Amino acid sequence: MSYPQQLTPEEKLADAKKQLSLPRIVVICGSTRFMTEMTEADLRETKAGKIVVKPGCDMKSPHELWSDPVEAEALKVRLDDLHLAKIRLADEVFVVGDYIGDSTRAEIAYARSLGKPVRFTHPEVDPDA
Repeated sequence: MSYPQQLTPEEKLADAKKQLSLPRIVVICGSTRFMTEMTEADLRETKAGKIVVKPGCDMKSPHELWSDPVEAEALKVRLDDLHLAKIRLADEVFVVGDYIGDSTRAEIAYARSLGKPVRFTHPEVDPDA
């Protein structure tokens, strides 16, 4: 007797996106020092018909939400986890900037471990190139 194969969560998500006729979803990654470039990439990817997700805040810029160092550290952990969820949701990753720090390097590795295609504004910074 043969049993039907259970779909993985990733396969279920891909199937749901297909059934909903969703455009490709791209997540923008990179150092928050490139927030201006991320905004430009968001504009261009949106114009190309993609749904774009990117970092929602720049903790290097002063703001009352992260003015307390203890709360800021806890928030950074939550935001890092949120960004990994954005990578899981996305169909592809777009890395912005000519510098790759530890966090972005980890995000690239995570995306590739999930089989997500990764593009770069500056391909020469690809850690696997």
